[in-house]
Amino acid sequence: MNNPLITEICGVKFNNPLIMASGTFGYGLEYSKLIDLSKIGGISVKGISLNEVKGNPMPRIMETHAGMLNAIGLQNVGVEKFIREKLPEIKKYNTRIIANFWGKTVEEYVKVAEILDKEDVDMLEMNISCPNIKEGGIAFGTDPKMTFEVVSEVRKTVNNKPLIVKLSPNVSNISILGRAAEDAGADAVSAINTLLGMSININTRKPFLSNVTGGLSGPAIKPVAVKMVYDLYKTISIPIIGIGGIMNYKDVIEFYLAGAHAVQIGTANFVDPEITVKIAEDLENYCKSNSISDISELSGGLLI
Repeated sequence: MNNPLITEICGVKFNNPLIMASGTFGYGLEYSKLIDLSKIGGISVKGISLNEVKGNPMPRIMETHAGMLNAIGLQNVGVEKFIREKLPEIKKYNTRIIANFWGKTVEEYVKVAEILDKEDVDMLEMNISCPNIKEGGIAFGTDPKMTFEVVSEVRKTVNNKPLIVKLSPNVSNISILGRAAEDAGADAVSAINTLLGMSININTRKPFLSNVTGGLSGPAIKPVAVKMVYDLYKTISIPIIGIGGIMNYKDVIEFYLAGAHAVQIGTANFVDPEITVKIAEDLENYCKSNSISDISELSGGLLI
C-alpha cells in the first residue's frame, strides 16, 4: 500500500498533510535538533515583513486553560535577512517551505510578496489579520472589501507561487471573507488565525500581557476552528488548510471531515516538539486500518 498521507495542494506535493503553523515553529531551524524536519509535511515560517520587527516587550505569552495567549508582535528578521540567512538552511531539509508574510499597508504586502515570489519557496501565505495603518487600524481580514483589495493587489505581483490567504476568526461570518479572498485570486485559504483574548492578574489588577490583549490558541479554540472550516467548505471551492488546537490524529481527521485538505499544527509544538511526527505515524496507521488509500478521501466527509 502506498503512503496514504501524500497530499497535494495547488500542485504542491507534501509528504504528509501536517504543516507547522506560522509563529509556533520559528523558521524551523530552532527545532532541527529536536526532530527530523524531513518527517513533517511543511513549515509555514514565522511571519515575514519588509523590514525587521523587534516585537512587543515582555511578558508576551502566557498559558491559559486549554490554550495560550500570545502577543509576540510579529517579531521577525525582515525579508532580506530571511532570504540571506534562514532560507538556505531550511532548504537543506526535505520539507515544503511556506513563506508567511504580512504588512501594515497594501504597498508593504505587495513589496514583500514580490520579493518572496522570486525565491525558492513552495508557497506564500498572507496573514491578513494585521491592522491597516492607513485605514485607522482596521484589520485587513475583518472587512471583505479590504480583504479583496489587498489580496487582489498581491495576486497581481505573485506569478510563480500558489497564494494562501490566512483568515481571521474575529469576524461575524468567515465565509464572506473566504469568498472575498477567493474572488480576489487566492489559490487556497488557511483557517483559523488566533481568537482575540486577554487575561488579568487579580492581585495587581493589570493585564498579564504587556500588550493588554493577545491571540488565543490551543485546544480551547478547536471547536470554533472546525466550525469555521466547515462554513468555508460550504462556501468556497479552493482548498482549505485547517488550523486550531490540533493535538492528535483524531483532531486532524475532524478537520478533514469538516472540509480541510491539510492542516497546520501550532500550540501543540510547545507541549511536545515531536508531536507532529507522532501524529503522522498515528494518521498513517488509522488510514491503513480503515483501508483508506488517500487521506484526501476524508475531506468533506461529514455525514449529517
